[in-house]
Amino acid sequence: MFTTAWTAPPQLPSEGFTPNWSREGFWRQSVRQTVRLTAGGARVRVRLSNAYGTSPVRVAAATVARAAAGAAVEPDSVTRLAFGGAGAAAIPARGDLLSDPAPLAVASGQALTLTLHFDAVTGPATFHAQAFTTSHRGEGDRTADTGGERFDASSESWYFLTAVETDAGRTDGIALLGDSLTDGFGSTPGADRRWSDQLARRTGRPVLNAGIGGNLLLNDSAWYGEKALHRLRRDVLDQPGVDTLVVLLGLNDIGFGETDGQPTYKPAPVVEADELIAGHRELIRQARGRGLRVIGSTLLPFGGSDHWGGHAAGVSREVDAWVRRSGAYDAVVDLRRALADPADPDRLHPAYDSGDHLHPDDAGYAVMAEAVAARL
Repeated sequence: MFTTAWTAPPQLPSEGFTPNWSREGFWRQSVRQTVRLTAGGARVRVRLSNAYGTSPVRVAAATVARAAAGAAVEPDSVTRLAFGGAGAAAIPARGDLLSDPAPLAVASGQALTLTLHFDAVTGPATFHAQAFTTSHRGEGDRTADTGGERFDASSESWYFLTAVETDAGRTDGIALLGDSLTDGFGSTPGADRRWSDQLARRTGRPVLNAGIGGNLLLNDSAWYGEKALHRLRRDVLDQPGVDTLVVLLGLNDIGFGETDGQPTYKPAPVVEADELIAGHRELIRQARGRGLRVIGSTLLPFGGSDHWGGHAAGVSREVDAWVRRSGAYDAVVDLRRALADPADPDRLHPAYDSGDHLHPDDAGYAVMAEAVAARL
């Protein structure tokens, strides 16, 4: 039985927020990407997504390996991937592609590297914008390379790769549905200190990070993904081995309308508390329909950030009061209180502020992981 050990929700190709290769795509190049697994096993398989592609994408060759430093991999671990028994395959337009299981022993916490070679033009690439870890690109077929010398370009996004599964047989996975606070903005790049990483280390359970920076609960965004209400099935409910969902959403819905300075903060309708509450209730309904336990979180303090304003402040307090008191969720984690500045509860504690008064730093993400682990 396979269990999702890592995931990154796919996004429409875009360059409005993070420099990347998604719009140009790839041709006669190899892309090497590294992820950290939260479940071990003797076999692995990968899922590639072309969710936003209008034509099939040919994968000419692919390998997995245990990661070493930089773009290098452990030489004795390089393993060819097959797709339906073939070494090459096409990711269907608007679809995905699951590899055959590959014999490679990995442990929970293991860094796994996937290398994809594209010998034909891919067109714009379905991707995950904010990886907070380095991906590498090199000319030609570099799938068998054990060193990183031939990879001469780098990016902090993941391309086509959306999930890694292992034959762990686990059924106690925790999925985190959220925005940049879950995606890990403000954490140290390359250090795996998002709260999802820290939660996996604390609990020993598979943890799936289903966060997208800038994501909205109620509206689709050209830059920040499909709304959470639509992507819940794909990014959480269809992942094997998940039994718990943690929801941390709504801050962008109420905060985007407080600023005119960021062109990617569109759409930005003025959202009321009852609309957000209805969205939360629908998430709960869908997740419980699949038998998941659903945990809700209050919003983090955001006073002084570009999301702060009179309307956003009022709505956030109403929504948080509902999360705490309604009984709609199976359990509640009060992250607002856990990360608040005692001198000003509307602001992040200075020790947890990454600098923008909106996103925690590594220490703040550790507090979030501790709070959720305790509730679990």
